[in-house]
Order: sequence, then structure tokens, then C-alpha cells
Amino acid sequence: MELVDILTQDNIILNLKGNNQAAVIDELVNKLAENQLTNDAERFKKAIYKRENEISTAVGYGVAIPHAQSKSVTNPTIIMGRTLPGIDYGGQHTNLIFMIAAPENASNEHLSLLSQLSTFLMSETFRAKLIVATSEAEVIKAIQEQEKLQEPTSDEESVSGKYLVGITACMTGIAHTYMAAESLKEAAGKRGMKVKIQTNGANGPENKLTAADIQKADAIVIAHDVQVDASVLRGKPYVDVPVKKAISHADQLIDQALSYNIKEKNGDEPAIEDKPEPEKKSGLNFYKHIMSGVSYMIPFVVVGGIFIAISFMFGIYAADPESDQFNVFAQFFNQVGGEAAFALMVPILAGFIGYSIADKQGLAPAMIGGMMASIGGSGFLGGMIAGFIGGFAAKFIGKSMAKIPKSFQGLVSVLIVPLISTFIVSAFMFFVLNTPMSMLNEFLEGWLKGLTGINAAILGALLAGMMASDMGGPINKTASAFGLAMFAANIFEPSAALMVGGMVPPIGIALATTIFKNRFTIQEAEAGKASYVLGASFITEGAIPFAAADPLRIIPANIIGAAVGGALCMAMDISLKAPHGGIFVIPIASNKPLLYIGCILLGSFITCLIIGFLKKPLSEKDRNNAKQMSNII
Repeated sequence: MELVDILTQDNIILNLKGNNQAAVIDELVNKLAENQLTNDAERFKKAIYKRENEISTAVGYGVAIPHAQSKSVTNPTIIMGRTLPGIDYGGQHTNLIFMIAAPENASNEHLSLLSQLSTFLMSETFRAKLIVATSEAEVIKAIQEQEKLQEPTSDEESVSGKYLVGITACMTGIAHTYMAAESLKEAAGKRGMKVKIQTNGANGPENKLTAADIQKADAIVIAHDVQVDASVLRGKPYVDVPVKKAISHADQLIDQALSYNIKEKNGDEPAIEDKPEPEKKSGLNFYKHIMSGVSYMIPFVVVGGIFIAISFMFGIYAADPESDQFNVFAQFFNQVGGEAAFALMVPILAGFIGYSIADKQGLAPAMIGGMMASIGGSGFLGGMIAGFIGGFAAKFIGKSMAKIPKSFQGLVSVLIVPLISTFIVSAFMFFVLNTPMSMLNEFLEGWLKGLTGINAAILGALLAGMMASDMGGPINKTASAFGLAMFAANIFEPSAALMVGGMVPPIGIALATTIFKNRFTIQEAEAGKASYVLGASFITEGAIPFAAADPLRIIPANIIGAAVGGALCMAMDISLKAPHGGIFVIPIASNKPLLYIGCILLGSFITCLIIGFLKKPLSEKDRNNAKQMSNII
């Protein structure tokens, strides 16, 4: 069954009347009932809200995919709704809503449809086509074209007879995860290979690999910035790289994976199910471990910053019971943000660095070490060090006791390993690290707070330019880590410059596709419309397809525009108490919201003008015949 079989023209609403999430859900459910696809609309609506209460089905990029299984549904169905002004859906600005309805006993089909639709919607070109469609027939045509583009190759159709499998997982599980998967699929498809990629996205693993997949595989690639469970591979050799490399060098990775000759090496070995689990790597991939900790830390940073910002809206001293400005709601928001969420930032960072290194055994000692860092004043950097010491200590002690009889292994894992490793990391933090690290932090904080004028502008330009340089790569992540360290120390100006650096590239490119249309192909111009939303949401990934297609022009333009915006931002002492969320958090989290938005717009216009100057106009033929953005990705 294909999407076009269940998403018919009768199931499409191009102009939703509702202006909020509840009204839109009502409208879509009513369409389901109107088309006689459910015999109990209220029952199905309850199932939809049950799913929404577990976790919002807003997936980013202006898309939501509410879905549910119910006895009241007669056949698997998708109802599509579009609202051009957009609505707030689960806290995210949303324009496209796809409601998936499945019978209660159609679990595999339900999940398959959700996965397929989610993959389609990762294409900027596809989303742009849906936004600009003027009729239901155009929507159906766009889906059919996308199905042809992403149709997997069957065993009989495979030219090479080879089978590529893999896992992709980025820090946030929003964009890079799926872009890496699509890049690997496209590269494998050009070789006539079968392919199956497990995506560990924000909502959990999708398209999970099985033992049978691994047994049949000729090549395995794992592209990840966070810890992934590779136990299903059962000793098979695989290529292990960061996500960004899979996006930009998929062909090279497949060549490398094929060179391992998996089947020749393992052809006479026992079946995968009978093979012992391989020894895990030593944990020296520091970048991966740090990103694992940061990915779990970010929600605490965002929530804490926004709650503190809300408390300040009642007055600078409104959270203080001794002040004349005191307000109990301000005290509540300040306590949740400052005394709870912010207090957990460093321990969570450390704990999940330890978890990335030593799994569950490393969590407790590393998290306790992180709390010691927080209490002792060594802050973000101290927390990272505590995470590594706690994780490696737990890993070493666990390995040392591997030969203890099985009857005592339970005692080892819950008592001996965490007890000894916690003592090691805590003693190190208390007696060795906290004092000098806290002195370093105090010096750094004093230096940053004393920056004014040209010095602050230089730092802002550097941070924002780093954010825009490789859009999710190591330079970007280095700048982000610095910003988070300063955020943990209650210095919020670098966070503002960093968000400028992340928002300017996609917005600047979107402006260029609007103002200088003749410099871009038709497909690029359509994809540029989606970049407005991505940039406003602080999703820098919207710039990646354009940078990949024309790096010598786009990347310098991105860096210059971002650097100018970041420099002005810090020179004007603009701060931001929520290091993520884009335009949606600026009104409440910035001390100078209008000036801040002005910095972003100025940087974006500079990027736009540089692109317009550097790129040459295309002929009408070139604009129409150039390959689609999905192929660039």
C-alpha cells in the first residue's frame, strides 16, 4: 500500500479554518467522519489526544503528524490539512498537518506509514511543493513524485546484489539524522544496492535493523554524534563516523564499508543470533561522548532559561521575598528555572557523558561528579571532566571484575562499581579540580563581563561566524559548547551571538532565493521558502543543501552575514536566556528583543546580498532542468 492509495484528494484540506491545535484536530477528524472512514469520530479523537498527551507529534519544519490506532477506524487513512498562516501545534509553528488513522490491529502498517511519511517530509523540496500547491491534485502529484524518488530497490531490481545497512543519530534527532540516512540511501541507490538505514530520531529508533538484516549485509555504516546501541551488529566490522561525514561523503563511506568484505570474513561463522556480543570500543571518541551529554543537557538549559526570563517579566527583583517587587509567580518561575533546571544542567551533562562511555554503570558516578563540579564552582568544564573520569573509572572497574562468578555480578553492578568509581571521581573533584577550575571560571567570567565595544564585537563575530561555518560540524559544536559553558555560569551574551550565527544562514539564503530568483533553479527557489521557517526556528540545517551545492559562494556569505550580526549583538550587550528556540523565545528571553531581531535581519540581508553578488544569473533552461534539491542532499 502506498501513500497515494490512502491520501486521496477527498482527504485533503488546503485551507484549514482553525487557528489553534484543538480546532485543527476537530477539523481533520470531521473530515475523517465526513468521508465515512470512522464509525465513531469522538472515540478516534480521544485516541489522537492520548497520543498527543504522551508526546507532541509536531516534528519540526512546520509539520505535525498526529496519529492513532482505534477500533473506530475502518481502513488505514491519512487526512492532510494545510494552514498558510500557521498555528501553534505542540509549541511549534506548524503549517502542514497529516493525521494518520489506522485500525487497532494494523500496527505494522501504521508504523510503516508514519515512517514513510516522516521520511518524505524531511525533503525541503517536497515540503515546499505542498506549501505552494494550488489544488489537491498538485498535492497528490507531489507525493507520487516523492514516492518514485525514494522507492527502495527490491532484491530482483538490485543491480549489484549488495546490501547496505546502517544507523544514523545526531544530537537533537531532528534533521541531521534523516539527512545522513537519505544521503546514504541515495548513494547506495545509484550503485543498484539494497539499503536499510535505522534512524534514531527524536521520537526513538525507526526502521530498526534486525539480526536478519545484519546477516545479509555486505556493508555497514554507523553515522552518529551520540551513543548508539550497536549490539545488533554482533561483531561485524562497520564504518564508524560522525553524522556530517555521512551527509557529505556517503560514496566514500560505502566504498570503505564494502572493502571490509563482511560476508567473506564471516561466511563460515555461526548465525548472528549465536555469536557473542563484541567488546565495545574503548570510549576514546571524546566528541561523541561530549555530544551525548550535551544532547541531554539542552532541554534543561532551554527550560531553565525561559522560566528565569519569565520571572524577570514581573520585575528584576520580583522573585526575592525581601523586595518590594515580590510576586509569588515570579518566585515560582525563578525557583523552577534557576534552582531546579539550572542546578541539574551540569550533573546531567556529566552523567550522560559517563553513560555514553560505560552505559548504566557510568551514570551514577559521573552524575555525582557533575554535582560536585556544580557545588564546587568548576561548572561546565568541570562537569565534562567529571563525566569522563566517572565513565572511564566505571568502565575500567567493570572490566576488571568481569571474571567474578555470575552469582555475584548483580552485586558488582549495583554496589561495587558505582561505589568505587564514585569515590574516585568525587575525591578528584573535591581535592584536585574544583579549586583551580573555579578560579579559572571566575577569571573567565570577569573577563567576559568586562568586555565592551570592539572587544565584545570581535568575540560576537567569532562565535557567530563559527556557528555558520560548518552548520553542525565540529567548529559549530565547539562554539556551542563555549556558549553552554558561559550559560551555565549565568553569562548570557554569548548565547545571543550564537543564535544569530545559527539563524542568519537559512534566513539569508531564503531571502536570496526570493530577491535573486534568477540565481537559483526552480527547485532551489521552492526549497528556499522552507528555509524561512527553518531559520526562524534556529534550525541551521536549512542552509546545508545550498552550501553543499555551491560551497565557495554560500559558506563565505553565511559566515560574513552571521559575523556582522553576532558582532553587533555583543557590542550592544544583548543577552539571551534561552539558547534554543529561535524567534519564538526572543520576546521573553532577550533583554533587548527588537534590537536582537534587528541584528538577525541585518546579518541575513548581508548574507543575501553577498549571495546575489557572487552567484551568476541562470538561463531559463538551466533553472528548469537542474536536478532537485533532494538529490543535492
